[in-house]
Amino acid sequence: MERRIAASPPGLCPVDMSLSFLQLCHAQTCGKCVPCRIGLGQLTLLINQVLDGEATMETIAIIEKTARSIVNTADCAIGRDAARLVVEGLEGFRDDYEEHVKHNRCLAGLQNPVPCVALCPAGVDIPGYMALVGEGRCADAVRLIRKDNPFPTACAYICEHPCEARCRRNMVDDAINIRGLKRYAVDHAGVVPQPECAPATGKKVAIIGGGPSGLSCAYYLALMGHGVTVYEEREQLGGMLRYGIPDYRLPQDILDRDINYILSAGIAVHTGVSIGKDLTMADIQRSFDAVYIAIGAHNDKKLGLEGETSKNVVSAVELLRGIGEGKAPDFTGKKVCVVGGGNVSMDATRTALRLGAESVTCVYRRRVEDMTALAEEIEEAMAEGCQILPLQAPSRIEADENGCVCALWTRPQHIGPYGSDGRPKPVAADAPEFRIPCDYVIVAIGQAIEAKPFEAVGVTTQRGAIQADLTSAVPGLDNVFAGGDAVSGPATVIRAVAAGKVAADNIDAYLGFDHKIHTDVEIPPAHLTNSPPCGRVNLKNRHLDCYCGDFTLLKEGMTLEEAQQEAGRCLRCDHFGYGIFKGGRNTEW
Repeated sequence: MERRIAASPPGLCPVDMSLSFLQLCHAQTCGKCVPCRIGLGQLTLLINQVLDGEATMETIAIIEKTARSIVNTADCAIGRDAARLVVEGLEGFRDDYEEHVKHNRCLAGLQNPVPCVALCPAGVDIPGYMALVGEGRCADAVRLIRKDNPFPTACAYICEHPCEARCRRNMVDDAINIRGLKRYAVDHAGVVPQPECAPATGKKVAIIGGGPSGLSCAYYLALMGHGVTVYEEREQLGGMLRYGIPDYRLPQDILDRDINYILSAGIAVHTGVSIGKDLTMADIQRSFDAVYIAIGAHNDKKLGLEGETSKNVVSAVELLRGIGEGKAPDFTGKKVCVVGGGNVSMDATRTALRLGAESVTCVYRRRVEDMTALAEEIEEAMAEGCQILPLQAPSRIEADENGCVCALWTRPQHIGPYGSDGRPKPVAADAPEFRIPCDYVIVAIGQAIEAKPFEAVGVTTQRGAIQADLTSAVPGLDNVFAGGDAVSGPATVIRAVAAGKVAADNIDAYLGFDHKIHTDVEIPPAHLTNSPPCGRVNLKNRHLDCYCGDFTLLKEGMTLEEAQQEAGRCLRCDHFGYGIFKGGRNTEW
């Protein structure tokens, strides 16, 4: 059972799973022997008491004793297997049973039985929109996505697609290219009408930060009928989507599609406004019924190495922001070293190549397989001619007589025991330092927030992040909420969107309302069809002879034939499998 649940979506309650399987087996027994006929029914009643919060710790002991008795006395395999699963569930997931008894809550936390939906931070109805794409209803697919994610276009191009990690199609051949199908939908949807906003409530909400989290929160609050005003420090909205993602991955005109659609809900925007300079946080609190802080994480982190103050040591955040503002540096003929192993480091690495660098080397202190960047980003960086240098920890930066970078020194590492983050730690190797000649060092080891203007009104921070509870409320402040990278630390766009969605729901409740976001899109019915193994359709890159100076979109979308084939591979877990027990679709939130 533990292996089966490990292959199931995170959030699947093992107690509920045991009950569903038990009921299925009980319905198929012949009923001749007492252990099956009576015993399985009693087990069902006892487990229902656990789920309903009516059980005691003694109930768990009775469940175990009853199940073991059935295993030892049942005449048929159906009864024995059903009871054995309950026993194994108790052995492997006793904490879940006890949590239900003591606190009437599930440790799993999530309720959706569909793996891809459960793994999507925003809870997008993925099987639904894939079915719509398969039938050519791309506009309806985008409408369905926007119920939970107002950035369908941006996510179609650069989302890290965590939804694919436990796609059940893996049991047949390979995970469905969910992001690729979303890209097909947004590229072929045409003009999608804006849903009607609820009647005006007279409440006013300020959103500080015009990135994906702030704009997501603003969009849903506007749909709920609240008056929303967004304050953004930079001249254009988009946050890290505009100032941190290179154009070859997400062109700005494509990003503007999502932003313009969001603003069409009736959102007021003030750009070029710095909180603490142009406006104080206290003034905003007094002027609005609620405030959502979604300032992102736009400050860079330092290596703390000797020579880091040398000329031509730049942060990846600063480099990418400058390009987003139209201030691209010239790396023609230069040797560049990038320090880091995440997606930002890959963006900086590939961007340096497009800025004319003679060579680009990405230095990382762990192995390539331990890098947190997407595997496809690493592969594409190497295919473009960038070098990945693993197991090298930067030790110092060497400068010439003019104070400019001339080399990065690293200390060789070897891989060691696993750490608390689930990855093996690097350990200093017994080897001399390694010198890498270079003209620029780009630091991409993380990001931080600028919280001083907010600390002045009582917003607490810890380890460089704003403190907020699970409802996004900031403790100790009556009408202030916070979310996105400013709370979680640097994360992904879909996590920022999810944080904005959570904040919108809780701000609406704080203002005294209970609005629901829904859509009237009808999902095509699931059909029982044969699904033989079939290769996954991967998006192709444009062929380029030279990457220097070329920031045009690199990836090509699917053709109609490819999209229909890929959508047809979906096993429709929202209907078949565990989805049939609990229903695989949330129609509103």
